[in-house]
Amino acid sequence: MFANRIERLKPSLVREILAAAQAPGVISFAGGLPAAETLFQPQLDQWQAPSHIWQYGPSEGEADLRELVAARAKAMGLDCRPEQVLILNGSQQGIDLVAKLWVDEGTRILCESPTYLAALQVFELFGAQFITGEQDAIGLTPAAIAENEARFAYLIPTFQNPTGACYGLPQRQVLAEALDAKGMPVFEDDPYRDLAFDGVAPAPLVSHLKSARWVYQGSFSKTLAPGLRLGYLIAHPDLIVPLTRLKQAADLHSNRLSQAIVAEVLRSGQLDEHVAHILPSYRAKRDAMHAALSQHLADRASWIKPAGGLFFWLHLHRQQDTLALMQQGLAQNLAVMPGVPFYPNGKGASALRLNFSHSSIGQIEEGVRRLAGLLR
Repeated sequence: MFANRIERLKPSLVREILAAAQAPGVISFAGGLPAAETLFQPQLDQWQAPSHIWQYGPSEGEADLRELVAARAKAMGLDCRPEQVLILNGSQQGIDLVAKLWVDEGTRILCESPTYLAALQVFELFGAQFITGEQDAIGLTPAAIAENEARFAYLIPTFQNPTGACYGLPQRQVLAEALDAKGMPVFEDDPYRDLAFDGVAPAPLVSHLKSARWVYQGSFSKTLAPGLRLGYLIAHPDLIVPLTRLKQAADLHSNRLSQAIVAEVLRSGQLDEHVAHILPSYRAKRDAMHAALSQHLADRASWIKPAGGLFFWLHLHRQQDTLALMQQGLAQNLAVMPGVPFYPNGKGASALRLNFSHSSIGQIEEGVRRLAGLLR
């Protein structure tokens, strides 16, 4: 009754854990949810929505929003034109569109290991095979690109989900050189860039490319509000037309009211003001989790203190069934995310991803204490 690919359709463990974590009294480190108090609340009483937004709109997105996104991309070092911008229903749609553009049955994708589990879910649905190649402590090395054949590379160079790692400028440059030399297209996923706690993140990796084709995408979910369901991609000129046609076939266009709100936020400078307002809170929570982990789990796990993003990535010193640990945690009103689903080839049995953005500092301290008790 169904297409053959439905046999590869897997549920999202994160979404299932989030459902369980909604119960009263549960401390959740499982999802990637922004804190409720950091969500942008637009003041609409003095704002008149443009009358044209109640009609069908352009598939590419509103012209003024595309111009504002392109200007913002130029400011971060990515030279582009508004015509290269495609507005999305959340950056998850960008992953779906890129999969439809490039992935056939058996298509090989070069990616980090671990990497974003929802991207793995989409790519695998379309029949992709994953290559991880040589990695260092941060991510893929140039050798991984030079030594492997893949249709494209999927990378999260800035505050990676799940590890929190961030490629430095020299690493981005040498990876770009390797991608150009190989002629390998790259899809750079960059939703966490603005959540930088220890200095501005380096320019996007794709900004250093000279000849390889590329897609870059960002999101307003982590900086403004996930409920807006608005993201964007910026594509090499050769790719924007087919990507736009794929979006036309999927949903005609993104929500015009959300686009109008975000355009006004960007035009007025409110986005940067809002990010500057929420960063101290996120930085304090990051520091609180690092301190709690150092107090309770220094002898049980290793991690890096992330310079941005929303996550800590723990490597447990002893072999541990983290799926069983997840169930034990839920029984004690603690939700954690096992590492296994983030690995393209099923590794990561003794890794955990912990989100620090959604909980209060008190909940972070208590949750880490509970986790230490479970591991002991």
